[in-house]
Amino acid sequence: MAYRILLLWLWFFLDSPLQGNGQFLSSNNSGFSTFVSYQRSFPNPAKAWSNKADTLRKQFLAKNLTWPARYLYIRSFKFDSDLEVWVKNNAADTFQLFKTYRICALAGYLGPKRIQGDYQVPEGFYYINDFNPRSSYYLALGLNYPNPSDRVLSDSIRPGGEIFIHGSCVTVGCIPLTDEQIDELYILAAHAYDLGQHFIPVHVFPIRFDVPRSVAYLDGLTREDPTLEKFVKQLEPAYFEFKRTHRLPIVLIAPDGSYSISKEVTQQAGSIH
Repeated sequence: MAYRILLLWLWFFLDSPLQGNGQFLSSNNSGFSTFVSYQRSFPNPAKAWSNKADTLRKQFLAKNLTWPARYLYIRSFKFDSDLEVWVKNNAADTFQLFKTYRICALAGYLGPKRIQGDYQVPEGFYYINDFNPRSSYYLALGLNYPNPSDRVLSDSIRPGGEIFIHGSCVTVGCIPLTDEQIDELYILAAHAYDLGQHFIPVHVFPIRFDVPRSVAYLDGLTREDPTLEKFVKQLEPAYFEFKRTHRLPIVLIAPDGSYSISKEVTQQAGSIH
């Protein structure tokens, strides 16, 4: 049954056009030749490209990476306040770490988001489903919360939504960066989308599962919260699978909303890495 859900989710990944906030538009509909040129027609992205595009290109060159990256993978760690950006240019390649950004503000506590207004940053497996060049928080990349797991486990009436990685360095449950950091991430994501990666994965973990201080803190929380313990144990294998292979793990979602990963199909799903 979990595989059935996975196949339906992969079908959605590969075939469903998204138009969050009207920003996921084809070049034919938008009147622009590329998604990047469409984004650059807005003031804040234009400023970002002016300030950061050349810097990013030089940073890629210095790390022997091909500019721009065709595939992007983002990992965020709540307790450790880090956001990693991994890149590659061929589906069969392994990911390489490009940069780690410091998350500049915090809200909520460790554990998943389950209801609107809880100020929680979601934890789990998501993808970017929106580019907002006119965000109240400067620039914003939306996550597909609630995802299929959240729709099972979160409040059925008020699960919440509008979760973004954004600028302005403030948060009530999103992932905030400085404006200079979101400039870079927005450019990277727009180029990857332009090159065909329409579902950029974003995995949000409570901690880095191999950092002793972080593990000790989480252990202290889960000791008195078996529900949290059960949840984080579903996320941990994906962390170590990626650490081992530098390939995006394929996530299965069971009918009860629980996560697991499938090592068998990881190597066969390069098209959505």
